[in-house]
Amino acid sequence: MQPVNHCLLASKVPSVPRRPYTLVSCAVSADGCLDDASGDRLILSGPEDLDEVDELRAAADAILVGAGTIRADNPRLLIRSPRRSAARQARGQPPHPLRVTLTATAGLDPAAHFFTGPGTPLVYCATPVLAAATDRLGRAAVVIGAGDPPSLRDVLQDLYSERKVATLLVEGGARILRDTLAADLADELRLAVAPFFVGSPDAPRFGLPAAYPHGAARPLRLASARRLGDVAVLHYFFGNRERPASLPLWPHVLHLPSQERTALLNRSGSSTGRKCPASAART
Repeated sequence: MQPVNHCLLASKVPSVPRRPYTLVSCAVSADGCLDDASGDRLILSGPEDLDEVDELRAAADAILVGAGTIRADNPRLLIRSPRRSAARQARGQPPHPLRVTLTATAGLDPAAHFFTGPGTPLVYCATPVLAAATDRLGRAAVVIGAGDPPSLRDVLQDLYSERKVATLLVEGGARILRDTLAADLADELRLAVAPFFVGSPDAPRFGLPAAYPHGAARPLRLASARRLGDVAVLHYFFGNRERPASLPLWPHVLHLPSQERTALLNRSGSSTGRKCPASAART
């Protein structure tokens, strides 16, 4: 009998990142803008898309947005559907996902909706401002140093290992989206495209300049392209990491080749007008 080369076997076992399964979700105009430059709220989608994003929120353990999102949009980051919130509680989960942000300056208002919703949010900040952030926000949130400059990779590792976050929904804003995608920290991308142009050179855009790992030589894998009302929803996978069974499945699987669709169903054990501005997403 041939001896077993355990080192060779180990090298063939796919490594699982020590971070949550991460789904990036945002909406853009037809020319790739996350917002306009007017200062008013730009609606990029409609009720069908809102409902589907609400379903994603209900399946996530945490939602991450940048500090600029909180300042610009004052989002609540709560599940809208009482039925979905009640279903989470029936499964032994809190009614809403954990709210998470990352800031370099700690310049946040503790009266913002992010801090006043149910549950205690997490604020990751640059280590040099940790004391100031704790003094300003410590009564409204758990404040955690994240390095200098703050590291998004370290934030995701801390969420996974210390906060038991298995599934993370990243909703913006522009810098958080760029940093997540450029650092290869995402497993899926859900991109909703509105049927109009913004056309402003000052409007914030999706895909800020960066060295993205998924260029022409390593493209994303398109799982589905669907219509929700007047919005086109594109869904991409970045790799082959096993998808949590808790995430909504059918909309993203129906257009896969039959073998891939069967494999994903077997792994998961399942058969089943919003805004995403400069710094992010939905309220």
